[in-house]
Amino acid sequence: MKGKKNMICRNEKIGGIDVKITKKRNLKNLYIRVNPPEGDVTVSAPIAYPDEEIKLFVLRKIPEIISVRDKMLSQARQTKREYISGESHYLWGKTYRLDVEVGFSKYEIKKIPNKIIFKVPKGADIESKEKFFNEWYRSELRRVLDRLIPKVEEKMSISANEYKIKNMKTKWGTCNIDKRRVWINLQLAKKPIECLEYVLVHEMVHLLEKNHTHRFNALVEEFYPTWKIAKKTLESMPLDYLRKGKNSIDEEKD
Repeated sequence: MKGKKNMICRNEKIGGIDVKITKKRNLKNLYIRVNPPEGDVTVSAPIAYPDEEIKLFVLRKIPEIISVRDKMLSQARQTKREYISGESHYLWGKTYRLDVEVGFSKYEIKKIPNKIIFKVPKGADIESKEKFFNEWYRSELRRVLDRLIPKVEEKMSISANEYKIKNMKTKWGTCNIDKRRVWINLQLAKKPIECLEYVLVHEMVHLLEKNHTHRFNALVEEFYPTWKIAKKTLESMPLDYLRKGKNSIDEEKD
């Protein structure tokens, strides 16, 4: 076990699964995470949280951990994008061939049938290309969201205070119920618009029913009857490339 002033870390095998346990002074709750892309399991807990309770909590979650990890490993991911001619890039569920033109004073993206023309300055690196490309995706997503949100609000007779976009790695959307703020994953610009509408409805239903109860599912069904088809599409399309990191699927214990 190695210690720091405000943190203690150790690795332990629990129920046959390798788990990295981190205790922090500033945490109030216990979190268990299955981290993409390889399904590594981590636990974060308050510094005084009993080790035996952590172990029991993980053991109870073993079936869920295995299910989430198997699903994570089974879904295809794109290889790392280098933003060079010939690559395939998605927009609203359709595949486009990328044509890169070099030597311009600024970045520019133009979509034509079956192709995305990407004009870049000479010497542009991958990180700069990726940043501009993601901003283009953001503008596309915002354009469609601005058209979709009023339609969904009218259908559901509710509204959020804010609808924001974030490049999330494991969740298609989140809802902060207290602030009535809905976050939409930037990656949804790559999926069919039906998937975006499903996620938007799903997150807004949290404003009516906090947890994923039977009532929650019934409300999603009421407001978006084809949600199962959209969910299946999300689960079948390749995920974005992801380096091994800390972002994760969370399970919290109060």
